[in-house]
Amino acid sequence: MNLGRSQHTKRCIVFLLTCAVLFPLIGCGDDGEQDSSVATRGAAVSRPLIEGPIAGGKGSPFLATTTFDLGGVGYSQAEFFLSGSAHSYSKSGLLNLDGMWDVTPNTEAAYKTRIVVYRPIDAQRFNGTVIVEWLNVSGGLDAAPDWLGAHTELIRDGFAWVGVSAQALGVEGGPSLLGLPVIPLKTIDPTRYGTLIHPGDSFSYDIYSQAAQAIRRPANLNPLGDLKVSAVIAAGESQSAFRMVTYINAIHPHDDIYDGFMVHSRGSTLTAPLAESPLPVINVPGATKIRDDLNVPVFTFETETDLSFLQYVPARQADTERFRLWEVAGTAHADTYTTVVGSTDVGNSPDAANIVVTSTPVAGFTCNAPINSGPHHFVLNAAFKALNEWVRHGTPPPTGALIETTGTTAARIRRDANGNARGGIRTPQVDVPIAQLSGEGQMGSIFCALFGTTALFDAAKLASLYPTHESYVSAYDAATDRAVQAGFLLPADGELMKAAAAQSSIGR
Repeated sequence: MNLGRSQHTKRCIVFLLTCAVLFPLIGCGDDGEQDSSVATRGAAVSRPLIEGPIAGGKGSPFLATTTFDLGGVGYSQAEFFLSGSAHSYSKSGLLNLDGMWDVTPNTEAAYKTRIVVYRPIDAQRFNGTVIVEWLNVSGGLDAAPDWLGAHTELIRDGFAWVGVSAQALGVEGGPSLLGLPVIPLKTIDPTRYGTLIHPGDSFSYDIYSQAAQAIRRPANLNPLGDLKVSAVIAAGESQSAFRMVTYINAIHPHDDIYDGFMVHSRGSTLTAPLAESPLPVINVPGATKIRDDLNVPVFTFETETDLSFLQYVPARQADTERFRLWEVAGTAHADTYTTVVGSTDVGNSPDAANIVVTSTPVAGFTCNAPINSGPHHFVLNAAFKALNEWVRHGTPPPTGALIETTGTTAARIRRDANGNARGGIRTPQVDVPIAQLSGEGQMGSIFCALFGTTALFDAAKLASLYPTHESYVSAYDAATDRAVQAGFLLPADGELMKAAAAQSSIGR
């Protein structure tokens, strides 16, 4: 299938024409569940020129993500270049902690960046929703942590996924937030990416809006081929989550092109400025809330590390009809799934539920203790599923308890007798534990601090908790069923967890 074959976008003549005439690539949702305003969402956003599918250079897109063959799970990969003119923003009034910010377009600059598209090969498998991930550059290169963390559910449910090189570091290079070696696109593969141009992160927000426009109303060719899109959801993890907060509060009321947002692992110690050097810098406050007048859902997903090390606690806010917060016990900002398991996991192995013990998250970095091996990715699967149901059908996700903390700005996690967090989203890994799984406890480098810790129980403790294998499996299965029934784990993932427990040696 040629993903890049040219399609001319049909123009809307009259707003009240039927959805069969209105931009077929936008769609109307399943059985008309979406509001008619979705058809005109983001209509004022500029439409970039689209080029591709891109070939040449080293032969494939450069991206830190999964490594298995997408064709083996019924998906394809293609890369496209987007180009045009993007603008920065200036503020109108104060940028207060309530997030009720007003901005206006400012300086314009030419840009040319890339998007990477993963989609079901069979259009009948497509569920109608595209996840647009703001690629993360904290590690010095373009990475896709949300695809890496939730890809088994995204593939299972038939999502399309688009990764956007929205920031200058990923394209041009620059200082790395974590002090890691920087590998920008134009350096790693100059033959393929040498024509790209990024004018700076002040323009990243409009570039990200235009990436959505390339999906909703492609100007000259369609990156998604024959897929008919009903919803476009924005997602960003870590540094990209900081960008999501600024985008939601400042840019979304202006552009209104995304149908929902996944804010994954934000804090309040670091922020994403509205404008950056060489333009006059416009900083934003760290403990900003998500504004409460939004017309689309926002899902915020937090780990233990995000609460304590990244100090999210001052930015906490109550659930509303447009906002949901999940804080997940036993999890770290990054973990063994991020660095060891996830890149090859195709979603059918119980091994993805097993604890992996390693102190080396990546080559060249050894932490002082084994890094976290908790249930982060399984709950993230459920979060993306729930957000899509919220966006497409208006069904809000379940409300989760907050993790118990002490203090405010420099909060610490309250822990039970086994050393695991109290409160929060519960999973069998913390309710029927065989280890202390924490988002805290690493000493030394900032990089290692993001990975939390795992401390396996010794044989005597395990024997006292689970005198027989049957007692362990019974308790584990019951805890899994509770989490599935509560909506914090998906049934398919629950079955993998149960299989892992049944195959384990605990209590034998």
